[in-house]
Amino acid sequence: MFTVTEIISGKHILQMREELLTGMRCKISPERLNRRLDEAFQPPSPPDFCPFCPGGIQTVTPTFSDGNRICIGDSVTFPNLFPFAAWHTVTVVTRDHYREEFSHSEIRDAFLGQITSLQKASGYKSINWNYLPSAGASIAHPHLQGMADRRPSPLPEKYLRSGFAYALRTGEKYGDDLRNHEQKTPRYLLGNELFWYAHFVPLGEREIRCIMPISCIEEFEPFIDDFVDGLLAMIRLYRSLGTHAFNLSLFFDRKKGRHFSAFCSMISRINPNSSSTSDTAFMERLHLEPVILTPPEEVGRIFQNKRMQSLE
Repeated sequence: MFTVTEIISGKHILQMREELLTGMRCKISPERLNRRLDEAFQPPSPPDFCPFCPGGIQTVTPTFSDGNRICIGDSVTFPNLFPFAAWHTVTVVTRDHYREEFSHSEIRDAFLGQITSLQKASGYKSINWNYLPSAGASIAHPHLQGMADRRPSPLPEKYLRSGFAYALRTGEKYGDDLRNHEQKTPRYLLGNELFWYAHFVPLGEREIRCIMPISCIEEFEPFIDDFVDGLLAMIRLYRSLGTHAFNLSLFFDRKKGRHFSAFCSMISRINPNSSSTSDTAFMERLHLEPVILTPPEEVGRIFQNKRMQSLE
């Protein structure tokens, strides 16, 4: 399913990793950890005004065509004022402008708000989260974004197309074979039906994926509690490593199918910093070939060690 090529660069050994199904590649360069890009985390300062805080959310944010917003628990869902998809919604997760820790019910209610909003749309759907400004959040107040378009974005499109060809060639579902393969490796993290692992060819630093036994968003709700438990465990892992910001996306097929496994991808990002230093540059954004600092096997080792410590 994957290949590894070692590259000698002076005194250093790099790895070129490739996923054979999609052709996605990355370079693993642990030595670049010595750049020490991450700074100690400081919570964002409260703003003079935030449209997602109480007092603003019910007056500034737009409503759906029926004049309402979707309210589940403390979460509030409404159309995005600045959309970049045919259907684009926002779910504010908490009443608090900044939250270091999230409860199960807070995350569950926010994802239920997204599911409800996306069921009104057609096309290929995703649920997304930019947490903190260094991960691309224009507003620090925690919020999810849901999108639906007639064509999938490039990453899920690769898996939709290649997964169909894989099923024709092998008679098997790629997501099932990948889960069976990865559960025997040091990259395995958690779960079985919802399968969490550190992806062999990371798209970003410490990429974690969850393969789900579903294809479309209409099948997601029965698994949402297990998904939230796993997600909170991964957020705690990132916190324990000193990084707080992250990106997350869940990708779905437009309808129930036999060849595509819906999946979640999340990557850690550097903490917000005063110098505006970023953890991505021309290789990631222009070459579309990430340079990764932490090998996926190390992510698995750290997670399992911390899990064992919590049981002692």
